[in-house]
Amino acid sequence: MHHWIEAGTITSPLGFTAAAGSAGIKADGSPDLALIVCEKTATAAAVFTKNLVESDTVTLCRAHAASGQARAFIDNSGNANCCTPDAYRVAEGICTAVGQALACPPEEVLPASTGIIGESLDLAPVAAAIPDLAAALSKAGGAACARAIMTTDTQPKAAALSYSREGHTITLGAIAKGSGMIHPNMGTMHALISTDAAISPALLKKALQAAVDRSFNMVSVDGDTSTNDTVAIMASGLAGAPEIQSQGPAYQAFADALEALCIHLAKAIAADGEGASRLIICQVQGAPTEADAKTVAKSVITSPLVKTAIYGGDANWGRIIAACGYSGAPIRSDRIDIRLETPAGSATVCQGGRATGLSRREVSPLFEQTPVTLVINLGLGDGRAEAYGCDLTEKYVDINAAYEV
Repeated sequence: MHHWIEAGTITSPLGFTAAAGSAGIKADGSPDLALIVCEKTATAAAVFTKNLVESDTVTLCRAHAASGQARAFIDNSGNANCCTPDAYRVAEGICTAVGQALACPPEEVLPASTGIIGESLDLAPVAAAIPDLAAALSKAGGAACARAIMTTDTQPKAAALSYSREGHTITLGAIAKGSGMIHPNMGTMHALISTDAAISPALLKKALQAAVDRSFNMVSVDGDTSTNDTVAIMASGLAGAPEIQSQGPAYQAFADALEALCIHLAKAIAADGEGASRLIICQVQGAPTEADAKTVAKSVITSPLVKTAIYGGDANWGRIIAACGYSGAPIRSDRIDIRLETPAGSATVCQGGRATGLSRREVSPLFEQTPVTLVINLGLGDGRAEAYGCDLTEKYVDINAAYEV
């Protein structure tokens, strides 16, 4: 079992400090740089966008993470450092500046960038700001870093939890950002994670990939997959617990805690979708396999018609069952049950693929509270999955019709 740490963030685990600052990337002068540092070389792992067009920052971070060790995260917001002639040189220059400030090889720096695509990122002010960030590192800096990586986010996203193992307390912490261009296989989202667990690089990567597959890869805001999404983790090993070297109970306890942390942040990203007023959770049960359940859940959570119906407080379950039908997963419509759940109550609106007789007027009061959970039972097996999204409002169009960071 794990417990959540009040006001927890990426500096909650032992060995991590952080600092945020501004390099003038954002036009309003707000913080746009986040530096998170481990006091020793940490075990590291990362996963990235599956978009075949990727930021040069992602390309470089992928190369650095391949070593399985790191000392620092450096994350800039306001500019994606993507699709410009000098982007790779800029990414290298940022890592070099961090390496110089920390007296570590630049290859031990994991960079991330988020913001507008196709505009050059000026290296000089970023590099100039890094020594001040390094001088300002502290345990209190995690909260400021959560704000510094925001773009169209309306609120920062940070969390930490801990669990006990063999007489030791192991802590995991994270910051994340994401609001738009979010779709399964991650979107314009970053999650930077720290832990004081001791774990081999191979098992850390395995646990991270599994956690991402059930959390960030199950989020959709708008159906667009970004060029910059990055999830990275550093493990300091300073909790004092024995190193996790095999997939036994110690590994499972760590993997479960990491998954819980990632799901918590994935829900926060979905709830903060651009222009969103409601978090939507889609729980699919009774699928032939977990993979089939994921396919259906993603199909429903991505559907613009489902998202707009929920925004309008309309229990139009026909749109939900239609999204199940075109998902590509095997289904039988005569076995599908659909239930709506919110803090205001619940209602079964479809049973065996048929209407239950409830009118939309009877069900609409449920939508006055959030989250809205769609519970879909396919009646074909034991596979289950959960996906996270939000409603689609006029504000989404307003934000993206005139997007500037």
